Amino acid sequence: MTKIDVFAHVLPERFYAKMREVEPAIPERYAFFNNPVLTNMELRRSHWDGETRQVISHVNALPEDYVGPEEAAKLCQMANDELLEMLRANRDMFEAAVLMVPMNNIDEAVRIVREQVAGDPDVVGVQIFTRALGKSIADPDFRPLFAALVEVGAPAWLHPVFDLRKPDNNLVFSWEYELTQAMLQMVQAGLLQEFPELKVICHHAGGMVPFFAGRVDRILPADQAADMRKFYVDTAILGNPRALDLAVDYYGADHVVFGTDAPLGILPAGATAEILAAIDDMHITDEQREGIWSDNYRRLIG
Repeated sequence: MTKIDVFAHVLPERFYAKMREVEPAIPERYAFFNNPVLTNMELRRSHWDGETRQVISHVNALPEDYVGPEEAAKLCQMANDELLEMLRANRDMFEAAVLMVPMNNIDEAVRIVREQVAGDPDVVGVQIFTRALGKSIADPDFRPLFAALVEVGAPAWLHPVFDLRKPDNNLVFSWEYELTQAMLQMVQAGLLQEFPELKVICHHAGGMVPFFAGRVDRILPADQAADMRKFYVDTAILGNPRALDLAVDYYGADHVVFGTDAPLGILPAGATAEILAAIDDMHITDEQREGIWSDNYRRLIG
């Protein structure tokens, strides 16, 4: 059975060199950027299981955090061009690409969706983040991007970032909280009512939502509680089959897709083996398991 990892990351070397020119402190600020498997494809291949195909997206070196709209657009295009080079040079290992968009240049972000996502068979969507430019991803300024994604029928990959207003961010719990908050903000802002065909793949099994399903259903209005179940989620929680069972129970087996966050999470090259074992240990049917491996993803991207 083909297994498609929908949430695997890379860091294109030329793009990263340019970003270090813009902000030399990036390697110290984000220690996980220093994992060589993000950039060295031969090293990555040496750790590959020879079977799992990865949908690749960038780690969160976001140009809009450091430069103005025009330069951000150029850097995103550079990053995306190099991402596609990596994909095409490693077609046996990589399934498809998810592009970066400049959130301080929404016109350019929309262009990328309409032209590259819709026009390139190697591209399946764009990656967005829980916050951008100090604002929630649900902010009205970002509506045109969601409209463009619905227009072309492509999903958004939702990845967490730290809320820099908080003094105690950490990689154990903060990103899961930020994911949960962003999903709630999108629902409360009416995004899934305004765009009922919007498809969003949330990293890390949807954060805290499945565990707090009772609170969601009893505190939110009924229409918002229903909208919380419209998200798709991946399996990138470093194992824990019972937590993955909760995700299936909450979202439905057809809304759960295989994702690992490779090569991050467990050194040197990620938690692929651990997550594969966790999915094998889930309390689901063989048909549901095959859906998680690849069928749900294929339906999702059409």
